[in-house]
Amino acid sequence: MKQLTRALVLGLGAVVGGTYGWHAVRAADHADGPAASADPTSDLDDVYSWMSPDSASLNLVMTVGRDVSTNFKLSDKVQYVFHVSSRATFGAQATTEENIIAEFDASGRVKLWVGTDAYLEGDATSEAGIESKNAKVKVFTGVRNDPFFFNLKGFQSVARTVGTVAGSLTFDPAGCPKLDAATSASLVGTLRTGQDDFLGFNAFAIVVQVDKTLVTRGGPIVSVWASTNRK
Repeated sequence: MKQLTRALVLGLGAVVGGTYGWHAVRAADHADGPAASADPTSDLDDVYSWMSPDSASLNLVMTVGRDVSTNFKLSDKVQYVFHVSSRATFGAQATTEENIIAEFDASGRVKLWVGTDAYLEGDATSEAGIESKNAKVKVFTGVRNDPFFFNLKGFQSVARTVGTVAGSLTFDPAGCPKLDAATSASLVGTLRTGQDDFLGFNAFAIVVQVDKTLVTRGGPIVSVWASTNRK
């Protein structure tokens, strides 16, 4: 089993136009070690989550495989799972978790379960995807450009700079290094500018839109993580 290290916590409010708020544990999961890289069909990249404009649905995206070919398919030996837990308020203990499970056959057709509330199956590779009979779940699956942005050269430059001065740094109570404004602006600028080293890379995307009532039984605040699991 492989668990993604990015978790999203969102407030799924009834207010039209957005969420009450969100907090992200910022991490990425690309270019793994030999064991994961040897099987790209179970190599989880990232998970993305956001609300629909009317706040009625939760959108979920899982990307798998690093720079895959356009005819890449996921394995029929692996389950791909979004784990969505819900709670009454930020900071409260989650009281429920709904697992959204995707499986694929050898031809690439998907089977998708949303807990015990919805099930759908079929060829979800068209842009419209497919929809459950109760119209509360939609799914699209297929190869798309990897949306992850990473300036590798900028990161390496900043890492070298920090490494050379690490012994002389002092830190504030939060554990952050104390830098003057000019140094901070220079480092941030180095990361923000430059080439996207993932530009042109493809990943396999599992895209799910689910009615928020199916994932908020424990309250309006949800957190999302993803995993790949061998059957």
